Amino acid sequence: MLKRQRQLAILKLVRSRQIHTQEHLAADLRAAGLDATQVTLSRDIRELGLVKTAQGYQELESAAPVPHAEEAIAEFLVEARAAQNLLVLKTAPASASPLAAALDGAAWPEVVGTIAGDDTVLVIAPDAATAESLRRKLTAILMK
Repeated sequence: MLKRQRQLAILKLVRSRQIHTQEHLAADLRAAGLDATQVTLSRDIRELGLVKTAQGYQELESAAPVPHAEEAIAEFLVEARAAQNLLVLKTAPASASPLAAALDGAAWPEVVGTIAGDDTVLVIAPDAATAESLRRKLTAILMK
């Protein structure tokens, strides 16, 4: 299960009904076909900026489950290699989708689009020179 998919489901649930406990949240997620442990739900609740109120879990602030590009690069990127106008980005298992989503969401002109697998992101750049420039940019962010 993808973290982003689960977190979007959590946001949809807390926006549409009152959820007072993590057990209730877990049951509603199971009914939607998504399983999550209590530890995972606690982490998701924290990352989404949800707070427990008398009316149930609510958003404290508008928190997007997709990290900013630089945060995602620092957290998920392991290696970047250029091949013509393409970049192959290696991540840990199950980390390619959040990285691809963050790159797409950043709207960088160097990124035409992305395709994510489990541990690999294919980034399409306009040309080979831009791909190499983007590789250097990603590597510099990773080295911070």
